[in-house]
Amino acid sequence: MHDSDFKNERMNGMTQRLDNCASLLLVDDDATFCRVLRRALEKRGFAVTVAHSVEQALPLAQANPPQYAVVDLKMGGASGLVLVQALHELDPATRIVMLTGYASIATAVEAVKLGATQYLSKPANADDIVAAFGHRATADVQLEEQTLPLERIEWEHLQRVLREQHNNISSAARRLNMHRRTLQRKLNRLQGVKC
Repeated sequence: MHDSDFKNERMNGMTQRLDNCASLLLVDDDATFCRVLRRALEKRGFAVTVAHSVEQALPLAQANPPQYAVVDLKMGGASGLVLVQALHELDPATRIVMLTGYASIATAVEAVKLGATQYLSKPANADDIVAAFGHRATADVQLEEQTLPLERIEWEHLQRVLREQHNNISSAARRLNMHRRTLQRKLNRLQGVKC
């Protein structure tokens, strides 16, 4: 067997393996996060393509629309919401999870309206993301929607930021870029969704 024959056979084997995997586009400007998450998602049966901006991701998606996508909301350049809309227009069946460290009901509603399947606050791990897709790695792409109410997502994010700020309302409000009284009102209003 010649070297070129061996390379062709090896490439054909790799192509077959990737064809059997679900394609996933991971878009986040944090290179370390992408590296770790890519490895974890590949172990769960996905063929992962990484981009670090919306501008970098769009041509990749247009050339090969992914079955799944994980998109960060805030990156340098265009917002992740632009990519969510573009992915949904390319293929409405694409399952999209929006990730953000800045959860708000308005943004979550907008992401879902534009075509996102789920909206997760960072840090989200591979298991959270796979569950959000409704994908079972052992089955042939069986989908079931598993979503949390948007109010619950906002409650959990506010509580996480509050804990990080040692329960200091003023400090948490500054971190969330909102007025202290607004944060207190949100916490009071969302009190009933915490369970």
